Amino acid sequence: MSSLIVILGPTASGKTHLAVQLAHQIDGEIVSADSRQVYRGMDIGTGKDLDEYTFEGKKIPYHLIDITDAGESYHIYQFQQDFQKAYTDIIQRGKTAILCGGSGMYLDAVLKGYEFTSIPIDLTLREQLLEKSTEDLLKIFEENQSVYSEKSDTSTKKRLIRAIEINLFLKNNPTFKITPQAIPKAIIFGLNPATELRREKITKRLTHRLENGMIEEVQSLLSKGIPAGKLIFYGLEYKFITQFLEGEIAYEVMVEKLNIAIHQFAKRQMTYFRKMENDGLKINWLDSNLPFNKLMDTISRGFVENQ
Repeated sequence: MSSLIVILGPTASGKTHLAVQLAHQIDGEIVSADSRQVYRGMDIGTGKDLDEYTFEGKKIPYHLIDITDAGESYHIYQFQQDFQKAYTDIIQRGKTAILCGGSGMYLDAVLKGYEFTSIPIDLTLREQLLEKSTEDLLKIFEENQSVYSEKSDTSTKKRLIRAIEINLFLKNNPTFKITPQAIPKAIIFGLNPATELRREKITKRLTHRLENGMIEEVQSLLSKGIPAGKLIFYGLEYKFITQFLEGEIAYEVMVEKLNIAIHQFAKRQMTYFRKMENDGLKINWLDSNLPFNKLMDTISRGFVENQ
């Protein structure tokens, strides 16, 4: 069996439930690959659903959830380090690690061993670059090449800025040593419900969360002194609800914009997963009908794709 089992999929696809069911079956432990569930106090908006980590009366151990305070910064390099610690701990105790989540870059960082994540963030540079157009940023990127350039992802403005940041750092620090990252032997499973089913689940889940404390959760974070700008940076639920609470948009507008944004986010997640496949990672897609059965059948045959 692979030393790491990965379960990925877009939001509202049922990843956590499947991972918990698997962990119960094989005596495994779950490592979260969600870029926002690391924050304490951000529960409803990030969909932690910690009650799900109990199956048939047994609590399933999980890692990398609630490990830093809301308002703090948490980056891919930190995730790589925290993942490695949790992963090593799990396998040394004779358990199986199950990496579960939908944050594509976090998954990629583990499965491909991203090497440039240790390069520090330059907030001053970022502020300067944020004011520029995508066309200007692409020109800056082309004018400042490095060994990272061929590996960089420039598909969004945020990633393009990070690529420039890395290139400039390497240019100004030629003796900087890149930290090699260990890549675990992994088998990857993916969930991709039919689009209409996914859309229905997203909208229904959003309504439920809005009616059961999500707005109050964001208000509580603001009351604790977390800047509105920081919550907006976290995106989706925290962005639009903060804008509503700050009086920038009406409730109905907030709900509509948030619903659309989550659907768009799910679509972007699937696009990223397809990119992972195009880059050489094998994803075993599971049917919406009885995904656990196919997953267990594949595992029982010792099927290993990514090494």
